[in-house]
Amino acid sequence: MKICVYGAGAVGGHIAGRLSDSDAEVSLIARGEQLAAIRQHGLRVETRDRTLHSHPAVTDNPEDLEPQDIVIVAVKAPALPNIAEQLASLLHKDSLVLFVMNGIPWWYFHSHGGDLDGTQLRRLDPEQTLWEHIGPERAVGAVAYTACSVVSPGVIRAENPVNRLVIGRPDGVPDGRLDALASLFDSTGLDVSVTPKIRDAIWTKLLMNLIGGSLAVLTGSPMREVLNKPAVAGTAKAMATEGAAIAQALGCDPGDPYAGLSKLSKSTHLQSIAQDLQAGRPMEIDAMFRVPLDLAELAQIPTPNLDLVIELATQRARAAGQYQDTDK
Repeated sequence: MKICVYGAGAVGGHIAGRLSDSDAEVSLIARGEQLAAIRQHGLRVETRDRTLHSHPAVTDNPEDLEPQDIVIVAVKAPALPNIAEQLASLLHKDSLVLFVMNGIPWWYFHSHGGDLDGTQLRRLDPEQTLWEHIGPERAVGAVAYTACSVVSPGVIRAENPVNRLVIGRPDGVPDGRLDALASLFDSTGLDVSVTPKIRDAIWTKLLMNLIGGSLAVLTGSPMREVLNKPAVAGTAKAMATEGAAIAQALGCDPGDPYAGLSKLSKSTHLQSIAQDLQAGRPMEIDAMFRVPLDLAELAQIPTPNLDLVIELATQRARAAGQYQDTDK
């Protein structure tokens, strides 16, 4: 199986390093210092129990590669429309594209069913470039539970003792290609599971990101240092309740809305969106914060606590010059 990982940051580099320990033919799209370091020294992924050192084929030009069976996209949501045509050059007629991202994905309402089926999210795909060049029928959702960071060019550190990836088609239809992909990871230390209800998995993690991400942007702190304050903890619980209500109104089961709070309250890892703010990188404000509120409006769910905290976090990003409002 030919698999290309598009994006060699913390999450993409981690996945590529794990895959390189399998039987897959792995390639990697990288740029800048990451590209130069991986070309010269290979890709190094440091986990709790071992270090994986590999030399995947790496380039900054997708046209250098043959068409791939699966493309795993691990770039931030704001960058996706800009790379849609490059992604398309990696595909053959039966290729699948996994989008490993936080928040609501651009394809969310494809094969959703009901009155909202086929609704396009203009904040995430304003010119419909993803819809037209990739096509939602190729899209596969992917939710990652991996606390990773780039510690130096070409070197990724995975902090979690257990790392998971949940994948699934928007239509929930079984797909042997996804089962084959999951099996490639069996001996790599990354637990990959296939679900027929990928939107449930998206909302389960999104509840944590709505709270942890927004509060981290405002405080610049890991949640262990924030959620031990009673006033903050109370607001966080109200945010979790509101987020779960949005999910349920859209027909999803996010699980216990407070389970994520328990995990967040123990976390010493600074949320990735706050790391992006500090580093001056593009922030996933729309996918993680603004679009969930758009969906609350569509579903007519009141979200006063989310509205306040997310507006403040969005303003923090605006003030840093890292977010510009887009039309819905």
